[in-house]
Amino acid sequence: MKTEEKTEKQDDKKSSIRAAIVRDTIARMTADRILGPKIQKGELRKNMVEPAWKCPECFTMEEISLEHCRAELLRLKEGRNTERAILQLHGGGYIGAMRNKYRSFAGLYNELGRGIDVLTPDYRVAPEDPYPAALEDALAAYEWLLAAGFAADRIVVAGDSAGGGLALALCLYLKDHGMALPEGLILMSPWTDLTAGGESYEANYTKDPLFGNTRDSMIYNLYYVGDDDPRNPYISPLFGEYEGFPPMLVQVGSIEMLLSDSTSLAQKAKEAGVKVRLSIYEEMFHVFQMAELMLPESKRAWEEARRFLHVLDRMRQENLSAQEEEDIYLHTEDGNGAEN
Repeated sequence: MKTEEKTEKQDDKKSSIRAAIVRDTIARMTADRILGPKIQKGELRKNMVEPAWKCPECFTMEEISLEHCRAELLRLKEGRNTERAILQLHGGGYIGAMRNKYRSFAGLYNELGRGIDVLTPDYRVAPEDPYPAALEDALAAYEWLLAAGFAADRIVVAGDSAGGGLALALCLYLKDHGMALPEGLILMSPWTDLTAGGESYEANYTKDPLFGNTRDSMIYNLYYVGDDDPRNPYISPLFGEYEGFPPMLVQVGSIEMLLSDSTSLAQKAKEAGVKVRLSIYEEMFHVFQMAELMLPESKRAWEEARRFLHVLDRMRQENLSAQEEEDIYLHTEDGNGAEN
């Protein structure tokens, strides 16, 4: 099936003023000789200390014990939607544990899916626990949802950065072992090639405000790889085979060094017959969706994710043409059009 590739832009083909301010702030921070390397290598992320997260009154947060890690299950107290669940796999370069931002993400996914459950495993990370620890924990979380009564075709796996790569690795493992695949994939700036071999690692070297202008960053480290081969598809899913994969939404920023991780993935999946929607957000940086609803671009990205879930709903009921799918993204049932 054809890849639907979209470049999200303002009418003047420039990113929003707010996004430009955030982008420049990130660039200034990473340029600092003391702070910058700690950001780019992931030291600040790995050693982050946060205040206890206060669960909003409308939710319950249940801690789930898996074999090697814990997970958090976010549920709506009233009006819970049991039709679907999301398995959220957090980012962090395979070296950072879960943080409060992903609890906020869980709340957003709950809203996008009109009250669906969201399970987020705090999977083991490197260098203490290199591959295959994260994949084992992702699989355990997926199996927990199945045991809880969710059919595979009612589970959407979502992930950003390393979590996006892990989502793909999980699906490759499921396919290879004859297990049912999930309903769909939401991938935000997925890290799919740990060999750092894509063309954008060079083309965007001076443009990327987070990882640019250095080879000494987490996207070049091999902590997660350990003694394994970085071309192992369960580590670098770009090298996997995608026949039979579920529909996927892939979002990425145009100035990311990891841009080709997404574009190459989308091309390979398309050639394997997978339904792919690839959205390249102009002048956006790695996982700009972290801004949630505070930037126009990130707000559009989350809205696109909501419409992707709606497309999956419609696909269960009927065969949609490419134009009918596009109409859902542009004109939702409530009449709100996308801000393209």
